[in-house]
Amino acid sequence: MNMQVKDDISHSLELPYYEVQGNEIVLFESAYQRKLPMLLKGPTGCGKTRLVQHMAARLNRPLYTVACHDDLTASDLVGRHLIEGGSTYWQDGPLTKAVRNGGICYLDEVVEARKDTIVVLHPLTDDRRTLSVERTGEVLQCPPEFMLVVSYNPGYQNLLKGMKPSTRQRFVAATFQYPDTETEVNILMQETGIDKTCASQLVRLASGLRKLKDIDLEEAPSTRLLVYASELILEKIPVREACLAAIIEPLTDDQETTKILMDVVDAIFA
Repeated sequence: MNMQVKDDISHSLELPYYEVQGNEIVLFESAYQRKLPMLLKGPTGCGKTRLVQHMAARLNRPLYTVACHDDLTASDLVGRHLIEGGSTYWQDGPLTKAVRNGGICYLDEVVEARKDTIVVLHPLTDDRRTLSVERTGEVLQCPPEFMLVVSYNPGYQNLLKGMKPSTRQRFVAATFQYPDTETEVNILMQETGIDKTCASQLVRLASGLRKLKDIDLEEAPSTRLLVYASELILEKIPVREACLAAIIEPLTDDQETTKILMDVVDAIFA
């Protein structure tokens, strides 16, 4: 029985901090009002999940977050019968809970889920807006407040992990990039309390690493990694060590590449 699904539920009136990059908030609100599912595309750590958290609080809806993986089954999303004390009872999965409670269900890195799992989403992403719970014989009609949001990183996926075009066309989609320099500096300052000088240097470092053409990195440094580095620096970890631990080491296992990247660190923080 696979119970590895991560079911995070939050429902807060306090708005999580989010730095607007474009029209994503207006687009999200419009999709919500029109009962449209939404697809967020972009690199790791660029703000997709934070946007969903921010909008759930802004719209005052409970948020059910599922971290998708290749063992994720339809039962992990919909629910299953469990046995306890010699009796059997039904336990809703996060998707079913979101439908029943009029919440937002967020499937992070949805392309990591098995293809037969994605099929369960199809009736939720067209005019039917229904969820079939085969084990209980229920067909749930989504309340107006329910919203389905999924995300993935197209730059990291290959042909075996991409989302089918017929599935993509079921969503309103928005593409995210890393924030511009000023926005990213503001994010670091707001998230961590680090001073503007150090925040600006970290953003310069990330910008420089993202532009490297001769280094074969699977992913560029994310804003999230810059936040981690800021947190370490505020804990009095020397800047060079903080950058190595929070930015460079997560990017590569190759010692030669690490040395090259650390040369960029030394140049920025000289």
